[in-house]
Amino acid sequence: MVDTSTYLPTFQLIDTDGDGLISAGELRNRMRELGAEADEDVAVEMVRAMDGDKDGLVCLEELCEFLSSHPL
Repeated sequence: MVDTSTYLPTFQLIDTDGDGLISAGELRNRMRELGAEADEDVAVEMVRAMDGDKDGLVCLEELCEFLSSHPL
């Protein structure tokens, strides 16, 4: 299990509505705000890549697992 405190600030930056889950829309909007060209299809694919339980949303633990296994 990954230490979630490492990625909590990143998660909170993307989870703009504060519900504890990241949607494709939240991810797309934040990416655009940061200057990345991201359309809905890109955001949906990124969420799918991180979404371990396949509910269409990314929780903190899923983000942590994904980022820790895909270092930059």
